[in-house]
Amino acid sequence: MSAQEGAPSRLPQPRWAAASPQRAWRLQAAQRAHPSPWAQPGGAAAFSTSSFPGFPASSSSSSNSPSPSPSPSSSATSPQPAQPPHAQPPPPQPPHARMTDAEREAAIEAAPPTAAGASLLMAALPPRLVPYAQLMRLDKPIGTWLLALPCMWSIGLATPAGQLPSLYMMALFGAGAVLLRGAGCTINDLWDRRLDAAVERTRSRPLAAGTLKPVDAIALLAVQLSLGLVILLQLNDYSKLLGASSLVLVGTYPLMKRVTFWPQAFLGLTMNWGALLGYSAVAGALDPAVCLPLYGAGVAWTLVYDTIYAHQDKKDDAVVGVKSTALLFGAASKSYFTAFTAATAAGLVAAGLAAGAGPSYYAGAAGMLGHMVWQIQAVDLDDGPDCAAKFASNKWAGGMLAAGILADKVASAGWRDWYEAM
Repeated sequence: MSAQEGAPSRLPQPRWAAASPQRAWRLQAAQRAHPSPWAQPGGAAAFSTSSFPGFPASSSSSSNSPSPSPSPSSSATSPQPAQPPHAQPPPPQPPHARMTDAEREAAIEAAPPTAAGASLLMAALPPRLVPYAQLMRLDKPIGTWLLALPCMWSIGLATPAGQLPSLYMMALFGAGAVLLRGAGCTINDLWDRRLDAAVERTRSRPLAAGTLKPVDAIALLAVQLSLGLVILLQLNDYSKLLGASSLVLVGTYPLMKRVTFWPQAFLGLTMNWGALLGYSAVAGALDPAVCLPLYGAGVAWTLVYDTIYAHQDKKDDAVVGVKSTALLFGAASKSYFTAFTAATAAGLVAAGLAAGAGPSYYAGAAGMLGHMVWQIQAVDLDDGPDCAAKFASNKWAGGMLAAGILADKVASAGWRDWYEAM
């Protein structure tokens, strides 16, 4: 038996590859794109398998096995220089750099069904479009909810007493939340594609896994921003300028985790911009007495839920050098959460008083604050799945405040007016 036949065809799989079909698929795709030297012609001659524990020694390295006599053709060729026994295979390149177009298309087709998520929309998409939808996080709509809810709060508070919030305006901001959240995720993944490949939870993202190239993401970003511009142009001039200014935050937030332990604060400024924009879109301009406390309450709320979210990655983040409030607060995180919840309460009360809100508003605010208190007490910050579940539950917290504002407007306008508006 020759040395090449006696060597294994691929490197052993790490333990994490067996834990998930998606990870196993990515490993196989990477091995096809960057095969082991033992699977290549001449590879076993260039690397001594006895130097790597766990691999059987090839027959060429055994003195008890006779060596086949060289053929005339092989003796005529010049021998390749032998590699030292300690030589190692070259380090693998990032997946997005080593996949060819054909392998990328095959990887998309071979993606396991669970990669598309459970939503009907993702299941209905052609396989070729699934990575683009994943890049926009359409399979994880919680981020869209958390971006849209502050818009709904401010639209409701800006609506004059005796009137109902505009369904057209809420639909406009809902569509804008889908597009802006998708654009933000695309920008984030472009900046972080190499960091994502080193973090367990984010390795399957399309750019980190290599199913999309950066040029694909840039093209998608151009489409998202163009559609977002169409929505922005439906607003008044004041709101057009205010909305366009949010792109500074959207573009720079992904860099904050490299320079400060407070990236969650910058995310709060970004995610809650709708608390300002929604108000100006309805009223024509900001009312600082209402908008600033509401905006501050949203930022404090984000510091709670996104720090919980960041606790999922704290071990990997510490290794790769990514900063977060989860690492900054550490074991004292829940004490900080309590302070941020108090700040949220103060902001909501101040905004309600300035807006002349009724009892339903304060009932919704109490429900939101109660949810925040519950999650602080219940979350296990060392349990990644529990952190993810508590993070996702915050759509109910923000939803309770939105429901309270809506109920307050319905009560002031009367049920008949509400029925006619529908």
